[in-house]
Amino acid sequence: MPAIAKFVEDAGDDRLADLARTLFRPSGVDGVYARTGLYEGVVEALAALISSHRPADAEVFRFPPVMSRRQLEKHGYLKSFPNLLGCVSCLGGSEREIRAVVDRFEDGGEWTSALGAADLVLSPAACYPVYPIAAERGPVPAGGLTFDVASDCFRHEPSRDIDRFQSFRMREYVRIGAPEDIQAFRADWIERAKGIADRLGLPYRVDLASDPFFGRGGQIVAISQIQQELKFELLVPVRSEEAPTACMSFNYHREHFGHTWGLTMADGALAHTGCVAFGMDRLAVALFATHGTDVGAWPQGVRDALRL
Repeated sequence: MPAIAKFVEDAGDDRLADLARTLFRPSGVDGVYARTGLYEGVVEALAALISSHRPADAEVFRFPPVMSRRQLEKHGYLKSFPNLLGCVSCLGGSEREIRAVVDRFEDGGEWTSALGAADLVLSPAACYPVYPIAAERGPVPAGGLTFDVASDCFRHEPSRDIDRFQSFRMREYVRIGAPEDIQAFRADWIERAKGIADRLGLPYRVDLASDPFFGRGGQIVAISQIQQELKFELLVPVRSEEAPTACMSFNYHREHFGHTWGLTMADGALAHTGCVAFGMDRLAVALFATHGTDVGAWPQGVRDALRL
């Protein structure tokens, strides 16, 4: 079986295997693939469609695929998701020391033990860098703040599933403000997202969800997240109805980031935050899984929505 189809072989689904062969090329690492022009054209069209829904007051940031290690530590990510974290490591020392490491490798030896952690990590979510930027500006204005952010992201979960990559694109609209403002923002975006999914001809349902917190303690946090209704997801049956794919999420962080970064309102109260996140690669895969690889044969309404 071709290497690119390995990540769907367990499902025994010829349809998904055909999608994989058409849309991607192998890199030698599970969950990391070269993307064809056909696929990228749809991702770009999705990005334009999402941009057409950008809130009028949103400030735009595009972040690199790496971020400050210190900032991520402060966010609490290492405590909540240590198994998903990717850290940038580099060779250090003098030219002589680095050359010795290279020579050892060329002689068939191991070289990675000489690596040292840099002050960068691979970004696990697009929104993380925006909170310290907002905090540096002082108190949040009465009307709140809105951001449009995007980044290439990484989570260390090697998978052969067509809808779960290690390296993926994330787009988010982030809102910072008073609790009632964040709750209204999220409720509005759940309805807007349903409209987008309808225009894209995607079958879906919206349901309560939790993040994959680490360990036994994380299970308790996840249960609390569900009980407080802090996270909803728009789910599309890419692989099956029984195990649908989360293509968008709608998150209410309460005062977590406000407390972490000292984000306050003018009256001194901690600001609350929330976001709507679009999994760009998951949405693109969902479109191809739903409508096939012949974009010209997609329903006219879908092609109109994407301007294809």
